[in-house]
Amino acid sequence: MRSSAKFSAAAVAAALALTTLTACGGDSSASGGDDGKVKIMVGGLDKVIYLPAMLTQRLGYFKAEGLKVQLLTEPAGVQATTSLVAGDVQGVVGFYDHTLDLQVKGKQVESVVQLAQAPGEVEVVSNKAAGGLKSPEDFKGKKLGVTGLGSSTDFLTKYLAVDSGVKTSEFTPVAVGAGQTFISALKQGSIQGGMTTDPTVAQIVEQKIGKVLIDMRTPEGSKQALGGLYPSSSLYMNTDWVNSHKDTVQKLANAFVKTLKWMSTHSAEDIAAKMPSDYAQGGAKLYAESIKSTLPMFTKDGVMPADGPATVERVLKAFNPNLKNATVDLKKTYTTEFVKKAG
Repeated sequence: MRSSAKFSAAAVAAALALTTLTACGGDSSASGGDDGKVKIMVGGLDKVIYLPAMLTQRLGYFKAEGLKVQLLTEPAGVQATTSLVAGDVQGVVGFYDHTLDLQVKGKQVESVVQLAQAPGEVEVVSNKAAGGLKSPEDFKGKKLGVTGLGSSTDFLTKYLAVDSGVKTSEFTPVAVGAGQTFISALKQGSIQGGMTTDPTVAQIVEQKIGKVLIDMRTPEGSKQALGGLYPSSSLYMNTDWVNSHKDTVQKLANAFVKTLKWMSTHSAEDIAAKMPSDYAQGGAKLYAESIKSTLPMFTKDGVMPADGPATVERVLKAFNPNLKNATVDLKKTYTTEFVKKAG
């Protein structure tokens, strides 16, 4: 149950990511927002788990609040987090679990809108490797795809392994991104399985190159795999920035909560029709199906699930040496102040 020093590779990935962020973040600083201009980095704009970011833009809800939101994208959540810490953007749409990881590293970041109550992640296995990879107990000796080292897919893969008695040193996480890069790695056999999201999952199943091993797209799936609700996709921001730009943060919360309510009263087909056409790489029908499969993960009001933070802490402490013996103040990792006013 002990974690390997290999986890330190996440720090290397984060450092490397810093060298590429200027192209995305420009010369902006985290002091923006007073004029309604906000830069938000998304850990993969075309991922269904982060769909509310682009959908809010497409529905015109940011503009209706008087905001000029620029959505940027990075292939993995850990890179989006690096962008926030570097001061290139004011917010991130990514996994809530990074707020705990950052707190023990001395960075105070909080979720201001909790978009999801389940990971929305799926552990898939290639058809070629399916005979020897039937559960996390079989992770030993395998190469498993994650979006990036230190990403939430990396976190969850490590937890599933450790929870099943496999040490993190006994398998190899491989950073393969999502979408076509993940699919190619699975096809080529450079990974035997891995953790990814829709629409990548839908394409893998449709192309018959792999199948679902563990499904965490629903609250029920999250409870089965992780022992509880696992708040994931969120809008998180530096706490100091939130406290000094409350009007702007309230407008962002208003916009996102409107979107979550809109999603809860519209079909997957309605949602797909609002999204950029190039997001549906597997075709419009398959894209709508992938949205339908993932919709149960989203909250309807942006409020953090009561027991969610404790589940995330337990999961992270199971394998992360930085958190294992650290004291985390969960109350400082999220706020419901803005979403409750928006509701």
